Amino acid sequence: MPTKPKSTSHRPRVYLAGDLVFRPAPESLFATLKAVCAAHGLEGVAPLDGQIDLSGLPPGLETTLSIVTADRNLMDSCDAGIFCLDPFRRAADMDPGTAVEIGYMAAQDKALEGYTVDGRSYPDKVRDYCARAWGEGLRLRQITGGSGSLEDADGLIVHSEGMVQNGMTEGFIRLSGGSVHVATTLPEALALAAAALAKRLAG
Repeated sequence: MPTKPKSTSHRPRVYLAGDLVFRPAPESLFATLKAVCAAHGLEGVAPLDGQIDLSGLPPGLETTLSIVTADRNLMDSCDAGIFCLDPFRRAADMDPGTAVEIGYMAAQDKALEGYTVDGRSYPDKVRDYCARAWGEGLRLRQITGGSGSLEDADGLIVHSEGMVQNGMTEGFIRLSGGSVHVATTLPEALALAAAALAKRLAG
């Protein structure tokens, strides 16, 4: 059951990262996710919260760098991060910007949790993508060892077996003491991650 929300001034600030900023109606989605966080005593912070003064700028290099700077400053102000690991643009991998944010907050030794609605293993995602995009399958590697037993048609290792995403991204979450939580919908998956994070932060 969700815990009773604490006052905002005492709630840990949690950065809500993922490809969510690129999805339709992101403000509404983040409002829902923030409510889930509040139910677990956390203050959810969306990347859009730091970009209010940038909304009227035209697309381009300077605007992008301003957004990156705002996101970095927002991460600096947060106590922890919860990351959406859903595949991005119909590919196997997650949003690369979110992967960078995982590394950035991991380097700050902050508590991290992950969540997704796609609980397939990373190799299964790669297999599906190769079949859909190129009509190609995977094959067993001739050389054993390492992070994967399969390779694609180009001979690239299909790595990170036992994980839902690239081992560096999911691995940093797990090395921080977190896990990747899977459910049917984003709010349900986030609720699992928020509950786990709140328990960790409470000691």
